[in-house]
Amino acid sequence: MIKVTTLDKREIALNAELIERIESVPETVITLTSGKKILVADTLDEVMEKVITYKRKVAQQVCGA
Repeated sequence: MIKVTTLDKREIALNAELIERIESVPETVITLTSGKKILVADTLDEVMEKVITYKRKVAQQVCGA
């Protein structure tokens, strides 16, 4: 799970495994595999970095590091 902030300043946890696409138009739109779209205040680069960090943590746990 990653934390993102919605446009109305709510902090939510989002399952990073369900992210299909991230767009910047000009707000950041996260599209999930279900087709649901979530508008967030985080930038595209910030969301990408959160997903990368999450994936690294998962890989470390799987590898036993």
